[in-house]
Amino acid sequence: MATDVGFLELADLVDLDRYPVNDLVGATAQAVIAGARAQLAATGAVELPGFATPRGVDTLVDDAEVLAPRAHHSGGEGTAYLEFPDFDLPKGHPRLQFAPYAVAAVGYDVIPRPSPLRRLYENDAVLALIAAILDRGSLYRYGDPFGALNLAVMSDGDQLQWHFDQTDFVVSLAIQSADRGGDFEVVPRIRSLDDERYRVVAAVLDGDRAGVVTLPMTPGTLLVFEGRHSLHRVSPIEGPTLRHVGLLAYDTKPGTMGSDLLRRDRYGRTEPFAEPPDGWPAP
Repeated sequence: MATDVGFLELADLVDLDRYPVNDLVGATAQAVIAGARAQLAATGAVELPGFATPRGVDTLVDDAEVLAPRAHHSGGEGTAYLEFPDFDLPKGHPRLQFAPYAVAAVGYDVIPRPSPLRRLYENDAVLALIAAILDRGSLYRYGDPFGALNLAVMSDGDQLQWHFDQTDFVVSLAIQSADRGGDFEVVPRIRSLDDERYRVVAAVLDGDRAGVVTLPMTPGTLLVFEGRHSLHRVSPIEGPTLRHVGLLAYDTKPGTMGSDLLRRDRYGRTEPFAEPPDGWPAP
């Protein structure tokens, strides 16, 4: 059973002195929001280090270790564009360059309500802070019973290939780092809506690291990342310590759902459990 954190207050999980999510009109929160928006405009990424308190990180780690056996592992080879490729493109085109990926994910439907990760995701004040940083109007939690909230679990040999996201933004919470590897590497704003810059993308896929930036993802860091135009990857994991990252899914419209194809690959099933498997508490 996941760690019972029902007695914990939000202040036990989030550093409210540094990130006062319950007072977004106050001077401290306004400074955080302004700085975050500036980061986002400059690099397409916002790092909020120490968002989770040390006690919160310890609690999240304990919970993640219990949840990890529920993860479905998927892997194979994919392109940077996360789509079925057009094989009529010329040889060597970046849309035809494949690389390995391997990761495991715990779906929302098997994360119990007492989980600290779920409590953070379902907290309206946390949602309001992220909405204020993104400045895109109202934000909504996904309607998807699998993809709304995930714990990404990566073990020895796992990695994510260079890729662009198919969503405008991703929110993640670093929980535990691997012994070695597992670096979140980014080439910020490498393409735009009107210029794919295939030559530059191809150079990165071929090993050019001139524009690569590594984001620390220190445990406790909340990251808001616009990955549609920034090429990024997670480098190969080395060692027995699992890399844990919470993936918090929001959208500018309500009811967002994933496809059955995505569900089958990422979670190994297309329907939520009618009843939790033996030994798993109800969500």
